[in-house]
Amino acid sequence: MCRFAFAMRVIALGLIAVSAGLGQQIDFMTGMGARLVIGQPTFTAQEPGASDTRLGAVGGIAYANDMLVVADANRMGATPINHRVLIFKNLSQQLPGPLDGYPQNGSRCPACVGRATVVLGQKTFTDRDYKPTAADTLRTPIGVATDGVRLAVADTDNNRVLIWHSIPTYNGQPADVVIGQPDFNSNASNGFNPTAQSLKGPQGVWIQNGKLFVADTGNNRVLIWNSIPTRNGQPADIVLGQKDFTSFVQPDLTKAELKPRADTLLTPVSVTSDGQRLYVADLGHNRVLIWNTIPTRNGQPADVVIGQPDFESAIPNNSKALCQPTGKDEQGNDVYPPRCAATLEFPRFALSDGQRLFIADGGNDRVLVFNRIPTRNGEAADHVIGQIRDTVNLVSDSAFPDDVASAGTIRCPQALAFDGINLYVTDPFNRRILVFTMADPKVPIRGVRNAASMEVRAMGRIYFEGETEKDEEVTAIIQGERKYKYKVKEGDDLGKVAIGLAEAINAGAGDPDVYAIPNPEFASVLLVARYPGEEGNKIGYEVEKSSGAKIVVSTEGVQLKGGGDAFKIAPGTLVMIMGERLSDVTESVDLTKVESLPRKLGGVQVFFDGIAAPLLFVSPTQINAQVPFEVYDAQSINCVIRTEHLDGRVTTSVALAVPIIQYNPGIFAYPGPEPRYAVAYHKSSRAHGIIDVEGVAKAGDRATVIIGQGEKARRYTYIVTEEDEEVGKQNQKAGRVRIRDALLRLMQDDPEVEAVPAGPGIWNRIVLYARVEGPAGNGIKYNVETNESSSVILTVLSTELCCANVAGALVTEDNPALPGEIITIYATGLGLVNPEEARKAQITGEVYRGPEFNEPVEFVSSLAGGKTANLVFAGMQPGTIGLYRVDLQLNQGLPTNPRTPLTIAQGFQVSNIVLIPVFNPNPGGETPQETPEQTQQPATGSQQPSETPSTTTAEEPAAPPAWDLP
Repeated sequence: MCRFAFAMRVIALGLIAVSAGLGQQIDFMTGMGARLVIGQPTFTAQEPGASDTRLGAVGGIAYANDMLVVADANRMGATPINHRVLIFKNLSQQLPGPLDGYPQNGSRCPACVGRATVVLGQKTFTDRDYKPTAADTLRTPIGVATDGVRLAVADTDNNRVLIWHSIPTYNGQPADVVIGQPDFNSNASNGFNPTAQSLKGPQGVWIQNGKLFVADTGNNRVLIWNSIPTRNGQPADIVLGQKDFTSFVQPDLTKAELKPRADTLLTPVSVTSDGQRLYVADLGHNRVLIWNTIPTRNGQPADVVIGQPDFESAIPNNSKALCQPTGKDEQGNDVYPPRCAATLEFPRFALSDGQRLFIADGGNDRVLVFNRIPTRNGEAADHVIGQIRDTVNLVSDSAFPDDVASAGTIRCPQALAFDGINLYVTDPFNRRILVFTMADPKVPIRGVRNAASMEVRAMGRIYFEGETEKDEEVTAIIQGERKYKYKVKEGDDLGKVAIGLAEAINAGAGDPDVYAIPNPEFASVLLVARYPGEEGNKIGYEVEKSSGAKIVVSTEGVQLKGGGDAFKIAPGTLVMIMGERLSDVTESVDLTKVESLPRKLGGVQVFFDGIAAPLLFVSPTQINAQVPFEVYDAQSINCVIRTEHLDGRVTTSVALAVPIIQYNPGIFAYPGPEPRYAVAYHKSSRAHGIIDVEGVAKAGDRATVIIGQGEKARRYTYIVTEEDEEVGKQNQKAGRVRIRDALLRLMQDDPEVEAVPAGPGIWNRIVLYARVEGPAGNGIKYNVETNESSSVILTVLSTELCCANVAGALVTEDNPALPGEIITIYATGLGLVNPEEARKAQITGEVYRGPEFNEPVEFVSSLAGGKTANLVFAGMQPGTIGLYRVDLQLNQGLPTNPRTPLTIAQGFQVSNIVLIPVFNPNPGGETPQETPEQTQQPATGSQQPSETPSTTTAEEPAAPPAWDLP
């Protein structure tokens, strides 16, 4: 397995020297990502194979003397088993230093590194099959150890340990000594008759201060040789876990005594030492044992146990004994989390440098980091690597498929190595080694977010209808247990009831899960999750009213909804990185004067998978950057920030894991409380309307567009041809496009309207624009007509052109949008676009110069005010970087509402909720009614969209814009 072979004094001095170079604040961090990956072309590739750069299902690992040794096999069912050991010599020349950034050599992943120099067990790097037992072959080698001079390999399925007295220099070099077997050609198991000379499936091996330690897994013991063996079959000097060399665990379970004690072991899989203490991963007892001094007698008991409260316990994830309760159940009993920082489930490796302790907690898919060596039983770790917090396991939960392979997750880590600054973790099921590097924890784990949406919070609504009567009570219940009541007062209308209930929910510190926003105009209360993301969707809520009350109170569901992940990033997305100590200066790029963005700004560089990212803005607490389009082939990338400080210091951030998905839209909005006002524009100075072309092309059908009314109406009729029908049989879309284009040609000279196709992807729509600007074009009538049996379907989305405004004017409360109007919003995160010419023009960090008419690969839909907003165009905006324009026609049935909610969506990914003011000049005398799908916010005093869009939170001053919106 892994070991650190330097003497502890040398390690400490080396670590101090490295720490001084990195600055004062370096550490590991819960939820951090890996800085480097070895064995795969990206962090999430998981490609099988065998070469000098490609790993299989790796097991053991060791570091010493600028060399990494890796056992390319395991016994956990991960594949492929390559039956070999790889040696990476001169490692510091292969891995970029923690302060150096990454070489920009055109590689897709400069953070994907490592090339083996020697292979053992095989003749070449591409050989991988098991061969007959000999001095130069291996069969499922799992553990490796080196002190920089010698090498030991636990050749597990050959029931032996091989020793090289010097580090091998050529491929397939045979071992010098074998122990556990009398010679190199033997591999027999000792059955249930162990001796001081036998081994059964050994998985752990360690060399320290001239001693050899072996985890003899199948015999449930650890063996110690007080000097490195020099002859085949040499017997061990000390045994741990058993009282003597011939004792064993009874195979008959009815007679077996498997009780955990300080002097027993059950399936130990690793043994390591820091020169002073001994550490054993006691897999079967779900614990790690610590001996405070190197044992000198058989059966010597351990001094400290980790993962259990005492030596007699062996429960996997013994949370009731080791974790703090999270609450009470209905009977008043304490409820405990499934795991915490003190529990273990099938630990596979423990490693210490004399200062820290690392444990590969295989069953929990994580590594525990203790900043000091535990001295008490059941101590909790300080950091958790591989999970976002200590109580969850996202890797083993099928509900989180994107987390199975990422820059920050590990599937059953098997072994560890540490060089004083880099922690190497073998990840067998993902066929890779992850390198986690101590650095400045200046950015939180969710610190990289879509710059437009920032956060997507779950929301819900309570509605009030009917009549009010004094002393009636309404009650909101959050999470089934917290009740908030309001008693109706004399003269209260429904709006005041909404205000009163919201005040009850927000009273004092407020509800821990939601805050309430009253909307008296619509007699409702908006509930907003206090935390962003999908977890808000788990917040339950319900309502009650007092017996006999006339008031009607209801909800739009039983749980909040709409919470999303602004930290899941699409390729090419403009992102905001929030943190501290990011830069010593504040600088931004004037986007009106550049064709491409710099990769270094104010002494700051941001790397995604090692690719230097384009930068728009840097400050001590915020960086705005673009995620490279090149990362579309991954589910996760890493992010590292490198800062050159004014005093000459260089610091780097702890690496973050950034989830990558193909699209995740965010709408740009002004600063303020969520939901925020959208940066929205009136699309046209000319009145407009839309016609849909649907159905099937059938020869002889008549499709007619009528412009005007009465005797002056102009009729444009197209008769579907047999060629149209034939094309439609092959492709219905193509048949409709032929009909649409024929109608466009017929209308091209109409004196009152200009007919144009909607944007690409909206191939079945015709947009009509008045030829005159301003209100004079409003009211032009238009309609459609088909013959009675027609298979072609024409539909008008309104009956007259409307909504002329000033093209490019902001949508504000003083200049609101109208129902039926086309408005423009801007977004980021919509992913790759078609056609191919446009996709090739999506160049990271450069102004988009591709065709104006392009479309996202995934269709964009929209809801405004709970009603479908018709998509007119969605695509990259020429002349901008990472910016998408979305044109939407608002539904004509929208009521007047200065806080109409709007979202866009691609597939299951929904944007942040934004608000636009809408005014309906023709309400028809009806009182506007809020639909259950609406999510709105009441006016907040003087809150009014400004001319400068920003994506800072309400608590922070507006930062310079990271983008130039048209």
